[in-house]
Amino acid sequence: MNILERPELVDHLAASYALGTLRGGARRRFETLARSSPTLRVAAHVWQERLMSITELQQSETPSANVWKRIENLLATEPRAMVAAVAGGGSDLLRRARDWWRAGALAAVTAAVFAVAFTLNLRGELQGTQTQLAQLQTQGRDLMRQNTQLVAQLQAMPDVRYVSVLHDDKATPMMLALFDPKHNTLTLKRMGNFQEGPEKSLQLWAVPPSGAPRSLGVLADQPVLRLTAAEQVVGQSPLFAITLESKGGVPEGTAAQGPLIWKGAVLQTPL
Repeated sequence: MNILERPELVDHLAASYALGTLRGGARRRFETLARSSPTLRVAAHVWQERLMSITELQQSETPSANVWKRIENLLATEPRAMVAAVAGGGSDLLRRARDWWRAGALAAVTAAVFAVAFTLNLRGELQGTQTQLAQLQTQGRDLMRQNTQLVAQLQAMPDVRYVSVLHDDKATPMMLALFDPKHNTLTLKRMGNFQEGPEKSLQLWAVPPSGAPRSLGVLADQPVLRLTAAEQVVGQSPLFAITLESKGGVPEGTAAQGPLIWKGAVLQTPL
């Protein structure tokens, strides 16, 4: 594993090295890698500078009487030769013991500060990650809802493939016909002010190239209406025609009885 590819591991090892908690073989391996890696050397130096700034802020403290008493008790248990040596240079040993105590206290404080800082930093990163995850989940739900709505809108949109403008014998447009094969819907929109009267009905016919016209339905007296039709019938009929029939029109399968008043070519729209 190349630790240089993991910045968080490099930072953690450099902090442990500067603090002195990286020991034994791990410390030696770190030093070996640092000799050939400027990244590791810089990271270790940065942490050493951080810890040195902490020690500069630490106030010196005078050990309590209990500390001195414990040191004296420890010294009393040493062999007589050591006691004699202590008697001659006791002040020097006490000074060094005091220095050791201060160094140990400083190391403990430094370790505690580092542990607190590391914990707070880790907790902050975790909270930030949880917040980002919640935001991403909310955005994901919003995108799924928008996608569902868009799919529904696209499915509901008409797919007009056939168009016909029906006109009278003077070429005046009277009705627009739009066929949507996806929904098998034929939409008809009146374009003139023609009124068939209370005793009459308009009937729409699909006229094939050969054979008898086929009724597509009786048209209600409405500005816009929709009929159900099959693409096979509409697509094979080059012409739409409308006749004026008696109220209710003629039954399906029966030929037209009234006059032809409007007609129009059926045109297929480009895909």
